[in-house]
Amino acid sequence: MSDEPSDGSREDDETVVGDVDGDPTDDEVVQTAAEAAEGVVFAHYDQSAVTDLDVTVTFEEGVLDVDVYLNAPDDPDPDAVAREAAETAGEAVDELFEA
Repeated sequence: MSDEPSDGSREDDETVVGDVDGDPTDDEVVQTAAEAAEGVVFAHYDQSAVTDLDVTVTFEEGVLDVDVYLNAPDDPDPDAVAREAAETAGEAVDELFEA
């Protein structure tokens, strides 16, 4: 994290998901995770208050990796919001596979 701005935050979350017939496509998984993460961020901040947001999602061999970089005002804590966004993305994908 030493390369990140002092007012930014970054959170990674890795979730292993199963391989069952009828599972969603990799693209659906990535899109679901990204939308969930962005939804959390914009539930906490007005879009105009967010200086920088980068949500990177990969899904390879049943492993979901979500990386959220957030540069936003200190209230609420951007680290906590980035962490919540990454966790929520994993939960959204879990729900996608349970459906």
